[in-house]
Amino acid sequence: MTINLVTKYQSTPLKGVITIPADKSIAHRSLIIGSLTGGKIKISNYSSSADCISTLNIIKNLGAEIEFLDEKTLLLDAKNCFMAPNTSLDCGNSGTSMRLLSGICAGQKFSSELIGDISLSRRPMARVIKPLELMGAKIFSNDNKAPLKFEPSNLCGIDYVSNIASAQVKSCILLAGLNAQGETSVVEPYLSRNHTELMLKFFNADIKCVDNKTVIRKSNLEPKNLDVVGDISSASFFIVATLLVPNSEIIIKNVGINQTRSGIIDVLFKMGANIEILDKKNVCMEDVADIKIKYTENLKPVTIEGSIIPRLIDELPIIAVLLTQANGTSIVKDASDLRNKESDRIKLVVTQLKKMGCDIEETNDGFIINGKSELKGECDFEIAHDHRLAMSLFVASLVTEKSSVINGFEWVNTSFPTFLNCMSDLGVNA
Repeated sequence: MTINLVTKYQSTPLKGVITIPADKSIAHRSLIIGSLTGGKIKISNYSSSADCISTLNIIKNLGAEIEFLDEKTLLLDAKNCFMAPNTSLDCGNSGTSMRLLSGICAGQKFSSELIGDISLSRRPMARVIKPLELMGAKIFSNDNKAPLKFEPSNLCGIDYVSNIASAQVKSCILLAGLNAQGETSVVEPYLSRNHTELMLKFFNADIKCVDNKTVIRKSNLEPKNLDVVGDISSASFFIVATLLVPNSEIIIKNVGINQTRSGIIDVLFKMGANIEILDKKNVCMEDVADIKIKYTENLKPVTIEGSIIPRLIDELPIIAVLLTQANGTSIVKDASDLRNKESDRIKLVVTQLKKMGCDIEETNDGFIINGKSELKGECDFEIAHDHRLAMSLFVASLVTEKSSVINGFEWVNTSFPTFLNCMSDLGVNA
């Protein structure tokens, strides 16, 4: 059902304590890698997002038994994984599902097909097809886009040097390497998020990581129970909302602050944002903490580039909203891969923020923002099926006195179906 959400001005501060949903990236991997153990695993705090449910349904179609013990806890029995599916494996809108599962499907003794919705079917898959074919995979695609059809293949290890820092590409190759003869290595220009490597280590895989290089061999994974930490990408919307709405102060519990994902925290400190990291600990090899945020009036401009980009690529739309309120010129560059997300995020961020009166200029690999902008309402926003853009525009609209309309807001369900509920818990007029 299409939802065209009418935004409301937030006249009162955000106050309270919330726990944000499970990290999608880790939730995907918990089922995908857990299914490779061939044993029984309890996964606590699994994500209810549509993307992660797509992964769950695919793993079931490949022969696993999955039982929910409660709303967020499931029992995975992978004893009968992997069996030939009797239907296409539908990834929905999830690029993570398609790219990671390509590494699994490529080395099986049966045929399979990965499909996706209209948005996912437009996204580039050559970045995973190429290395998998070098390993010996037999893949048929629609001009390097979904659907992806896999024929039975015997894989051999490769030494792959990637020209982009992409956790999805790296993970795909490493998962294929688990079922390949010999050694497989991946080298990246910068270190991308490392949830796959950490989880493979957690399950006792034969894997070594040094700087930007990861090496893996065939391994017998040991089944272990797993807790999924909270999603820093989801937390980012509440962090920025608190920084922007006067007199706000909140605490977000159980946020994953993995060093390869916490680039937004580094940026916020550089901007002079009033945030604190509390009660830091480690859960299943992932760093996690509570984050305390207070409204900050005078934010400094920043330049975001280079090796930090893979550490905050998903947060750049909401960071762009924050940069419009910094006192000076901010620059985002080296982020051309934003054009290959659910939408061309560079173009969409620029065009939609311009509607609000922001002084923002599109570049080939990012944007330039001149702050501080007075954000205006009475906008008609188009999000092009992009959940992160929808939530970013919602946050921006909290400080506009006149209402706007965000068309297609239902796409938020792909990653964060309880977004508005969490906002309401903090006193937002959602």
